[in-house]
Amino acid sequence: MGDIILCDAPVDLYPDMGTRLSILKRQAQQFDKLKEKGDGHSHDPDSKSKDDQKEKKMDRLVTVISSIIRILGPEIWLFLAVTMTAVGAAVVNLWTPLVTGELVNGIASCLQDSSEHLDILDRLTKPAQKLLVLFAANGLLTFTHISLVTALGENIGKRLREELFAAILKQDIGFFDQYRSGELIARLTTDIADFKSTFKQVITQGLKAFTLTVGTAYHLIRISPPLTGALLLSMPALYLSLWAYGSFLRKLRNEGRVWESISSGVAGEAISNIRTVRAFAGENDELGLYSEACDGVVDVNNRFGFHMGVFRGMTNASIGVMVLIVLYYGGTLVSKGEMSPGNLMSFMISTQAAQRALDALGGMVGQTIKAIGSSGRVFELTLSEPAIPLTGGIKLDNLEGNIRFMNVDFSYPSRPKEQILSQFNLDIPAGQLIALCGHSGSGKSTVASLVERFYDPDEGEIWIDSYPLTKLDPKWLRSQIGFINQEPTLFASSIRENIRYGNPSATDEDVMNAARLANATEFIESFKDGYDTVLGERGATLSGGQRQRIAIARAILHNPRILILDEATSALDSQSEQLVQVAIDRLMQGRTVLVIAHRLSTIRNADRIVVMGRVPGQIIEHGTHDDLMNKKGAYYQLYNQSLKTQNSGIPHVHPFSWNKKTKSD
Repeated sequence: MGDIILCDAPVDLYPDMGTRLSILKRQAQQFDKLKEKGDGHSHDPDSKSKDDQKEKKMDRLVTVISSIIRILGPEIWLFLAVTMTAVGAAVVNLWTPLVTGELVNGIASCLQDSSEHLDILDRLTKPAQKLLVLFAANGLLTFTHISLVTALGENIGKRLREELFAAILKQDIGFFDQYRSGELIARLTTDIADFKSTFKQVITQGLKAFTLTVGTAYHLIRISPPLTGALLLSMPALYLSLWAYGSFLRKLRNEGRVWESISSGVAGEAISNIRTVRAFAGENDELGLYSEACDGVVDVNNRFGFHMGVFRGMTNASIGVMVLIVLYYGGTLVSKGEMSPGNLMSFMISTQAAQRALDALGGMVGQTIKAIGSSGRVFELTLSEPAIPLTGGIKLDNLEGNIRFMNVDFSYPSRPKEQILSQFNLDIPAGQLIALCGHSGSGKSTVASLVERFYDPDEGEIWIDSYPLTKLDPKWLRSQIGFINQEPTLFASSIRENIRYGNPSATDEDVMNAARLANATEFIESFKDGYDTVLGERGATLSGGQRQRIAIARAILHNPRILILDEATSALDSQSEQLVQVAIDRLMQGRTVLVIAHRLSTIRNADRIVVMGRVPGQIIEHGTHDDLMNKKGAYYQLYNQSLKTQNSGIPHVHPFSWNKKTKSD
């Protein structure tokens, strides 16, 4: 038996994994920098001055703070309630050591004199009652605070996710050429979760810890200025450790985020292309690549944990020294009669409260550093504006469909040095069928993308009717264009909803009529659930011909004035192609049609065939099929080559059979 060869994927599907991983890391690092819009090049950070880097860090901090204020706006009353309960709980905790000191002083005074039993109870009862009230108030405030801060965090997280998703959706196509879907998903999930968690922690613990620190400092000074002064002398060691490790921990956290983005990207790419992975038995390769990315995450996080442990250890050691100073020097003051036992007890409890507060603040340093990095990326993305806006511009009352390319230069933002079109000129009259053909990589599909304004030319202009493309409303423009490619994208929803995607306001009757015109009714009704049949991801449960007919039905509902067909039938067998071709013929009636052709036998009836060469944007020749065949030039050679391919075993292809008499202006 002969070997089985699969030809539905590139031969070089699995290049050197180290090379692929380095590419992923570079992409993740580029995303992490969030370059300015319109700049398709990565910048070398070494070329920037230190002042520029400091200014960038300050700009990010300003962005984070201003964005937090902005998203807190609708929740201002809830935020104030959360703040008040946090401060209230902290104030209660501040009073507890003082009342405890009163209780200790009462006990000490009872031991020193021979008071009556009732007098002793009276001395102890009042402080005890105060403590009970404080404990009850602390419990109530803590309960209220946690409930409110949870609601606040969830509301902010939801709003931030919605803003980020909206910001991602409005980005131009060049943005998605540069950044992987896994990295964007990580922003929506991991980064926002980090921000929400840290935000709640700052409000819950940070605000209370800060209030306790300030309040206990006041109480300590009031109780014993000498002892407080001795305590303050031990503080510099703590703050030096904070300053020393803050910047280093931030760098480690950012490096960890890069590796997390890489691992998400690897997993997302493998899952979305699972059929190709399975066809080439690439499961172990993908698992190995993912494992290597996860190793990077583990390595960075382990180093972060180690240094965070050093940081926390230094903090705890400094606090331990502070407690020792209080015990030693405070005991000396009590022995000299300069301080009462109750005041020493109050001082000790206040010191422990300060210790817990400082410990909480120290523990939050790593989380805050992590959140500033992640939230900075999120907020910068939510505030970034695409080079091509979604809306805004002229909406024509009557689009004829004349398209003109004038001296267009173009390179993809992700590959700025690779010229795709150079001084490209093309006229597409309204109501005509124009076909583009030529070698792979000659820029045929790029022309289609520029018509839809997925990108803007680097130089030159594109006009539709009497208006530059840049003056027209992009959303309105795309509502006038229908696009069907070789692999149409369907959503993991019902057939009905996939067809209705072309016109969300369409009725069920409109959907069924569009399916009938697309020759899709028969196979749809053969399913048990009919139009309510739920498709797999990307319509994987349907055949290629069935997916194409669903896409055609969707385009019929869309009712475009301009139709773009990008090798729409090149991947189908002859039987499926005939059914799809009939549906396409119906769809093309009375519209301006641009066909990107691979099988040249499908474009014999085109009004004009444009042959593109290997030189960027070069049109070698153009004319009707008969004219070009008589010239015996490039098209003649391409056409005969395609016929030889068909005679080698590929079934005969049905040409576009558009009846030109039915065309309307």
